[in-house]
Amino acid sequence: MLIVLTGIDGSGKTTAARATVTAARRAGQKALLLRNYAGRRRMSLLSAQFGVQLHPRLADAVETAIRTANVVVSHARARRHPGLVIMDRHLHCQLALRQARGLPRGRLLPFLLARFPQPDVVLHLVIDPEQAHQRVMARGTDTETLEDLDSLRAAYQALPEYAHFTELAASGTPEEVVSQLSLAIADAVRSRGDEPPSPHP
Repeated sequence: MLIVLTGIDGSGKTTAARATVTAARRAGQKALLLRNYAGRRRMSLLSAQFGVQLHPRLADAVETAIRTANVVVSHARARRHPGLVIMDRHLHCQLALRQARGLPRGRLLPFLLARFPQPDVVLHLVIDPEQAHQRVMARGTDTETLEDLDSLRAAYQALPEYAHFTELAASGTPEEVVSQLSLAIADAVRSRGDEPPSPHP
C-alpha cells in the first residue's frame, strides 16, 4: 500500500505522516515513512544567511535533482517493504513549485511520474494559506510569504494530476487530521480488496 502526501508548506504533511506511521506500528502493522525533500528549507536559510537569492531556474534545478534522487531511493525502498508506505511529498510538489514560479513543466518530471509505481492514493492536505502561514511562522525554522503560499495552492490546483488527488482537510488539530488520514487509507485498502486497518490510532 503506497500513500503519497502533498500540500502547501504548513499544511502538516510531515506531522500527519509521522503520527500515522507511529499509530500503524503500535497497532502491529508494518509501516514505513519516506521523505522526498528537495532542500528548499536549507537553501532558504542559506540564502537569508548570506544574502544571496538564487535565480528561480537555478533553484529549481537544484531542488529537482535532490527531490528526484530522494524519490528514486524511496521507491526502491518501498518495493522491498511489505506493508504500508507513506511518502511525504513527491515529484508533484516540484511541478507545483514550477507552476508557482512561472516555469515550464518540462518533460522529465512528468515522464518519471508516469514510470514510477503509481500510489494507491495521493492525499492532498487542504488548508487556508493564512493558517498555513501562521504555522510556518510559529515553527520558526524557515520563512514563507503568504503570497507564495497562496500561489502554491493555486499551482497545485492547476496541475493536471490534481484531478486524481484526494483532498483532505488539514485545518483541524493534528489528531483530527491523523484520524481523517487513517480513514482515507482504510478506504484505499478497501478499494484494493484488502482487509482495512483500524482507522484510529
